[in-house]
Order: sequence, then C-alpha cells, then structure tokens
Amino acid sequence: MQGKKYYQPKLFKQMELASRVPENNFYRKLKQSLDLRFLYKLTKNYYGVCGQKSVDPVVFFKLCLIGYLENIISDRKLIEHCSMRLDMLYFLEYDNCPGIVP
Repeated sequence: MQGKKYYQPKLFKQMELASRVPENNFYRKLKQSLDLRFLYKLTKNYYGVCGQKSVDPVVFFKLCLIGYLENIISDRKLIEHCSMRLDMLYFLEYDNCPGIVP
C-alpha cells in the first residue's frame, strides 16, 4: 500500500538550533571567534531614549557581514536568505526569523 505524506503545521515545536548546525560550519566557527559586544558602547550615543526599540546593533552588523560574505546587496533578499538558513539564524542568535524581529 502506498503511503502519502500530508503536511500538518505544528502549533508548538521544540527545536534546539545549535544541534542542527554542524560543528565545522563556517558561521558556527565565526560565531565562536567573533565578539562584537564592543559595538554596544560605540553606538550608544546614536540611539535615543524614547520610541520604538531598534534592531540590535550587533545583529545589524552581523547582517551586514553576511550580506558582504554572501554577496547580497538587497536588504530584502538578505533577510529572505537569512530566514532560510539555519546556520545564519544560529549566527544571528535568532530561533525564528519572520523578518528578523525579536
């Protein structure tokens, strides 16, 4: 008897992103060796104290870095590309990526 797979979206799903990215992956190694916490201090003066929160400056820099490394110049294509790649989501420290909004 032939079986047929039917897609059923799950409402709640548990997945550890780190377990899905191989140990020798470029973005995993880059995440382990790159410390960008100094950007918080350097960019603090450029942010206001009221209004909506912005994108994390470290995440923004990492997105720019991915765009450079992957040769993607369109912001929309960059977000779409990062949304589909688990290793990039791990590098950005996002467990889901509907438009890179926490």
